[in-house]
Amino acid sequence: MGFYMPHARCFVKTGLGDRIAMLFVRWLGKSTLGLSYGLVLSEAVISPAMPSTTARAGGIFLPIIKSLAVGADSRPKDGSARKIGAYLIQSQNQSASNSSALFLTAAAQNMLCVKLADSIGVKIPNRWVTWLKASSIPALISLSATPFILYKIFPPEMKATPDAPAMAKRKLEQMGPVKRDEWLMVGTMLLTVALWISGEALGMTSVIAAMLGLSILLLLGVLDWEDCLSEMQAWDTLAWFGVLVGMATQLTALGVVPWMSKCVAKLLKSLSVNWFGAFCILQTAYFFIHYLFASQTAHVGALYSAFLGMHVASQVPGLLAALALGYNTNLFGALTHYSSGQAAVYYGAGYVELHDVFKLGIAMALINIVIWGLTGAAWWKVLGLY
Repeated sequence: MGFYMPHARCFVKTGLGDRIAMLFVRWLGKSTLGLSYGLVLSEAVISPAMPSTTARAGGIFLPIIKSLAVGADSRPKDGSARKIGAYLIQSQNQSASNSSALFLTAAAQNMLCVKLADSIGVKIPNRWVTWLKASSIPALISLSATPFILYKIFPPEMKATPDAPAMAKRKLEQMGPVKRDEWLMVGTMLLTVALWISGEALGMTSVIAAMLGLSILLLLGVLDWEDCLSEMQAWDTLAWFGVLVGMATQLTALGVVPWMSKCVAKLLKSLSVNWFGAFCILQTAYFFIHYLFASQTAHVGALYSAFLGMHVASQVPGLLAALALGYNTNLFGALTHYSSGQAAVYYGAGYVELHDVFKLGIAMALINIVIWGLTGAAWWKVLGLY
């Protein structure tokens, strides 16, 4: 997964991420609600080629939101936070979880889920496409609904933002025409995503495609080796990735995961729970256990293999279970202020009170569970996942 992370840095270094976000702000930013949709849509566009919600939050969207908020005289901890800043922060934070769930390459933990599923014998064919097909309907519905729902339950005091498009226009004028490095980043991004989509047909793994994209960026001078070395999150992810996958493989080989799975399956069977009931119970437990974790990757490493094994032992279709757990891993990213990297970044801006973070976290979690549960169940049936 470390090979994917420099792509995220490239969006920040070239300014392409800021340019895309500003284009959406200029297009939709006349109202606070439209401004939120512009930011959310720009993140969804960027996410498949920028595989870090934390990098997207800290490197692109938080600086833009703070600039917009200060321009509207909305500042943290001085009574004006609710004017516009608090709403934009929470809308982006909650929506980012769905953007990360939409694409396999939108977050590091997604690839870890796929690797762990492979390690216990659940294969996901044509990974990138299969992931997107299954996530598309529920994720897009949630992305469409989240800014509007938060607008109603956590409304901004300022409803109109007539100055935002003008500010975005000035910013774009300052940036000037699209530069060489930005064009190269666009081309490399499109090539890499195309290889992720068609990789299996070409006999190319997603890692090789990511390495090819990184090599192009290095050879053309868009990135240099210092940029790669400075990506500490990438190296941390790569190290933990190897450790967690190896640990999960050994736990499976030594019989720990199968034994635990069979015990839980027997318990559910004794309670006369069918496979669908087991699926609902296990997915809900996996989701709300995240209150005990301060990292999505740590949660996956500790529990994903065990919960997937429990699903399979309870006769839940393996592909359905593997994908649903992967989507869940993203959706609980905005549950608290410590539940993910981007949640910590947005909370650190100081615009949202801690009690509001917890209230909105559980409210939006329940709404997401309903949306994904209803639309997901119907869509996954159409796709033949069960």
